[in-house]
Amino acid sequence: MNVTAKPYQIVIGQLRVGMFVILDLSWLQHDFPRNSFKIKNEEQLAKIRALGLKRIRIDPMRSDTVPEPLAPGESATPDTDATAGLVESPMAKAKRERVERINQLRAAVVECESQFVRTANTLKQINNNLFARPQEAYQRANELVDHLVDSVLTDRDIAIHLMKDKIGGEEMYFHSLNVSVLAMMLAKQLKLPKEQVKELGFGSLFHDIGKLDIPARVLHKTTPLTRAEQNLVEMHCAYGEPIAKKLGLSKPAIDIIMEHHEYMDGSGYPARLKGDRISPLARIVAVVNTYDNLCNRPNIADSVSPYAALAHMFARQRNQLDSEPLGIFIRCLGVYPPGTVVRLSDGTPGLVVAVNSAKPLRPSVLIYDPGVPSSEAIILDLEHEPDINIAECLKPMQLSREAHAYLNPRKRMSYYFDLPNSRPKARG
Repeated sequence: MNVTAKPYQIVIGQLRVGMFVILDLSWLQHDFPRNSFKIKNEEQLAKIRALGLKRIRIDPMRSDTVPEPLAPGESATPDTDATAGLVESPMAKAKRERVERINQLRAAVVECESQFVRTANTLKQINNNLFARPQEAYQRANELVDHLVDSVLTDRDIAIHLMKDKIGGEEMYFHSLNVSVLAMMLAKQLKLPKEQVKELGFGSLFHDIGKLDIPARVLHKTTPLTRAEQNLVEMHCAYGEPIAKKLGLSKPAIDIIMEHHEYMDGSGYPARLKGDRISPLARIVAVVNTYDNLCNRPNIADSVSPYAALAHMFARQRNQLDSEPLGIFIRCLGVYPPGTVVRLSDGTPGLVVAVNSAKPLRPSVLIYDPGVPSSEAIILDLEHEPDINIAECLKPMQLSREAHAYLNPRKRMSYYFDLPNSRPKARG
């Protein structure tokens, strides 16, 4: 059977079950989950005819049948009487509920970004006061950690969100926040007691505090470090100890500062500790710190995608990282960590913008739809879209120029969790 390879238009009267249609409408102008799909039954066929279109595009390569010529007297336009009463169909109701969920998710993202900015500003103030007013800095840090711990240890699932590039300004303390947020998420999945989660929070926020004593020209160097420069950078763990003691941090928190670059096989630094000699909390931070350092290199060109970072850690660093937190971390972020560029099962490109740590295979995906302005881009929560799956992960360079500009894949990855007490409540 010879068919035209490219999509083409037919009159609506030629439409049949089994054809793969492409609706040239805004996603919000119809009741279907996606703009392109194969017609499964007569109900879907009637609903398409009810849209009032005179012609419609089909993709013959993905269709089970090809259009037949119109019979004499057969109308190319829909029978309005036959399609009357479909406006209030179950599918229309499902679409309204879907739109409501999308609006709720978008509101949660906005609130999450506001929380991120406030937290980052607080962390900046803490760091500014470390030496001049250490007691005040400790008090602010204690309040911040308490807030984060109380939020993460709720009964609700924690959603990790991808933040916009440069949100709040370049001075934000992205790395410290990333490590803190991801470490706390991991601690919840490990079912650590609240006291340990708090120690983990303190140690994560200040794990790189010793870098304050290292010249910025070395820390932010985008070309390979010399051996002397690398040795200096590795001293930040030891440099952090007296600062942490001056702040009054506990021994478990100081252990994190001292040991977050130690590896299970003894190949880490500064003390070449091995296995159980590394504190359990430091082993947790080592996992998330490794991940964030892979995703956010000083030279952006050297950074890898979140998907590639997890694959690298599993394939090449399993002997260096504690297997239990590593395995749970990979399971939490899933195959599709926030920031991953994907193609959905219907061919639509998208960007993973949030992952539910309890349901990592069904993330929330911002999709490319040229019919919707990028400022109002649709975010699909795949937990509520059973007919849509992620077909494959993509490299940003595989996107079309238009899709790349629309989705705006992040050059640097910053994460924050959706604080449950600020999340919009779902209705009924």
